[in-house]
Amino acid sequence: MECRINACDPEDNFMPSPGEITSIIFPGGPGIRIDTHIHDKYMVGPFYDSLIGKLIVWAKDRPAAINRMKRALDEFQIKGIETTIPFYIKVFNNDLFQKGDIDTHFLDRI
Repeated sequence: MECRINACDPEDNFMPSPGEITSIIFPGGPGIRIDTHIHDKYMVGPFYDSLIGKLIVWAKDRPAAINRMKRALDEFQIKGIETTIPFYIKVFNNDLFQKGDIDTHFLDRI
């Protein structure tokens, strides 16, 4: 599973959130990969794609991957800007998502 971490505010219609990253804590452990270029004091500019990283997890099956992603998202901290991490936490904690009861209207329903 992959979560694309963006510098945007899910609580404000996913508006861009440029600014300086003041601190980061990356998740780690077996089955977790982070692809990113950001670091402490990194300046996220307002003129480019808001993608700042990808959080990728793998496990033996979907429920195990969901649990691993939930743990990784809880550990992942980026301070100084808004990100999509809280949005993904809500999605991965949703019962419908965990059951696989998703479709193109899933976000509208939750």
